[in-house]
Amino acid sequence: MLHDLISRERPEVLIHTAAMTQVDECEKNQEVCYQTNVFATSRAIACAELYCRHLIHISTDFVFDGAKGNYAEDDEQNFVNWYGFTKSQAEQFVVNCKIPWAIVRTCLVYGNSLTGNRSNFVHWVKDKLIKKEKIKVVSDQLRTPTYVEDLAKGILLIIEKSATGIYHLAGKELMTPYEMAIATADFFSLDKNLIEKVDAKTFSQPAKRPSKTGLRIEKARMELGYHPLSFIDSLRDMFDKSI
Repeated sequence: MLHDLISRERPEVLIHTAAMTQVDECEKNQEVCYQTNVFATSRAIACAELYCRHLIHISTDFVFDGAKGNYAEDDEQNFVNWYGFTKSQAEQFVVNCKIPWAIVRTCLVYGNSLTGNRSNFVHWVKDKLIKKEKIKVVSDQLRTPTYVEDLAKGILLIIEKSATGIYHLAGKELMTPYEMAIATADFFSLDKNLIEKVDAKTFSQPAKRPSKTGLRIEKARMELGYHPLSFIDSLRDMFDKSI
């Protein structure tokens, strides 16, 4: 089916975004995760080699273990969960692709969702607080949260410049989920006292999370002209576009 679609459409650029990304589900259903994240990627690459001139593959900060944080594109990978393993494996297939390729690693993506799509962290916080529901949010995990529209603009820059190699497209601020939740509550004038500050040990989760990732974006700034919004400015952008 994938081959038929790509052979019919013959896109100049194939952007491979499909993946199983719910980390705990990946840990519990490892074969399904492998088939989705690794095998399907290898099939997409094979099709791209036949019909496309450029392949762009979306990956994740979870290929890193979180021991150091602030990761650059050439830092050594060392995943701590099955999801990270499969995304690392998929990257290896991309690196060996026979046509020009780019790998985009991103981190904790948020933004306005299309109807029917899975919600994201910012909307989850906002919706819970509007309903006056208490939430527990971790304060011991560091990320560079990425506004989805910045990510899309970064991918477009890669296409326009026919860029190849690995690029980190993420936000420019290192934040904990707790800090994101507090900022979201303040922005929408919601009750931040409903947000309980906890650590990762509070939750019993099948998959381990890296404690400190965060992606350095200097390469994307210099080579692509990538300039993401601040977290607060992205919330303002989301709100303006949702009314």
